[in-house]
Amino acid sequence: MSANRHLGRIIALQTLYEQELRQECQDNNFNLKQSTKRNIHRYKTLVDDEDFIERLVNGITERKDELDAIIQPVAPEWPIDQIARMDRLVLRLGVYELLHEKSIPPKVVINEAVELAKGFGGDNSSKFVNGVLGTVLRQRQDKSRPVKKTHLNDKAKEL
Repeated sequence: MSANRHLGRIIALQTLYEQELRQECQDNNFNLKQSTKRNIHRYKTLVDDEDFIERLVNGITERKDELDAIIQPVAPEWPIDQIARMDRLVLRLGVYELLHEKSIPPKVVINEAVELAKGFGGDNSSKFVNGVLGTVLRQRQDKSRPVKKTHLNDKAKEL
């Protein structure tokens, strides 16, 4: 299943890359659903979880602004539009999975994103992606932990 999911992420990334490039070129004929189906069809004998790919592509497309708003404060020296296209797409994919694919362990999500960055990004992409996603994960974990209120007297009793 994991090799299949890895391929699924590659197909999703390929589709999102095409979408962004064609939108940048103001191609009004681009159809995301057709592109996704075409890219899945290329690997039809290897892919058995088409729903996963479609969830990634559609979820990232629908939540692009939300994902960018999470990424931007974590990498403030890099405005989102100045991050290399592939790195930006890998980050969106990773953040999307961290937030919306609860059945996938966070360490797997980050590892997969790092592998995608190594395979398709620049020389330092994997380190950049690892750092950003690690920070996003830590921030999410910190927010989900309940704040424990203690009084100084209670602390003294524990000692």
